[in-house]
Amino acid sequence: MKKMTKDITAGAAGRRRAGSGDPLGPNSEIGRKLKQYYDELVSDHVPDRFAQLLSQLERTEPAPKKD
Repeated sequence: MKKMTKDITAGAAGRRRAGSGDPLGPNSEIGRKLKQYYDELVSDHVPDRFAQLLSQLERTEPAPKKD
């Protein structure tokens, strides 16, 4: 059993050194899913009412003082 674990570990280290182009290794699928979710979230349309509320907030906040 120890030999099998060593072989798996050595194989993974060898792939990383060989520059397989996958820096996340086994987590790359999770990273791709998270990026896809983030991209979808960022590209969603902001409702008009929410945009209006943000504009009102920006107008009512005092301007930052410059020293």
